[in-house]
Amino acid sequence: MALINNSHPDDFILQGFADHPWLEFPMFVILLITYLMAMMGNITIILVCKIDARLHSPMYLFLTNLSFLDMCYTTSIVPQMLFNLGSSKKTISYVGCALQLYLFSTMGATECLLLAIMSFDRYVAICRPLHYTLIMNQRICILLISITWLCGLTYAISEATLTLQLPLCGINKLDHLLCEIPVLIKTACGEKEANELALSVACIFIIAVPLCLILASYASIAHAILKIKSSEGRKKAFGTCSSHLIVVFLFYGPAISMYLQPTSSISRDQPKFMALFYGVMIPTINPFIYTLRNKDVKGALGNMGRNIFCSK
Repeated sequence: MALINNSHPDDFILQGFADHPWLEFPMFVILLITYLMAMMGNITIILVCKIDARLHSPMYLFLTNLSFLDMCYTTSIVPQMLFNLGSSKKTISYVGCALQLYLFSTMGATECLLLAIMSFDRYVAICRPLHYTLIMNQRICILLISITWLCGLTYAISEATLTLQLPLCGINKLDHLLCEIPVLIKTACGEKEANELALSVACIFIIAVPLCLILASYASIAHAILKIKSSEGRKKAFGTCSSHLIVVFLFYGPAISMYLQPTSSISRDQPKFMALFYGVMIPTINPFIYTLRNKDVKGALGNMGRNIFCSK
């Protein structure tokens, strides 16, 4: 915390939906339900992938890590949101805000990179099937996962620390539901063009480059699928990729609109709805997307349910 601006306030007031107080109770109920669903759904995915031997493959190792990441991602913000929505006191301590900033940024950046690694896994599985077990062996998979977490942590430490160095000029009100880098930059006073530039450059490597790699991977995958003569084979190959592709578009869309534009052009309510979408809704719906569109996961869930029922 020695790197944190010495002129910081003791706490921040997270205004959230203060202009619409009638929204607070419905938002509290919706957030609580979605948070519980996110935790249960992602825990289920992790347990199923660990218990069922048929799911001990690189694809499901990455899916397990995505579920764990989503649990950490939503937990870094939702408990504080619930506390503020259920209380008349809408504050978060400066240290708590800084901690949330580091955690939320780490999880978001790591998820961007992990989704790119998952697309590479699908590319190798479909376009290089004979070399799949050689390329995507356990050591390589663990190395790739470790690199994504390390890069996500590096991004968070650098960008969050730079943001926390900005002068606040006595301002302690954030028109947001949480502490997030673009909103803090927008709130700060003084010269902040360097912070905006640093954030844009960092997000090119964290968001734009991985997205280009994902699109390139799926272009190659689509080309390979079209060469498959059997319609059943094409359907099966497409089925293994469609879930991940849906998650990519749902996650990257809001992230691009929030992080790859100047903070001065961000509208007042945009950060609130974007954060709710990629920080709460995406971790909640991810398990359902992968479950409903994946025969292996559905089969494993059925087997686990029958084993639990039979044991009783």
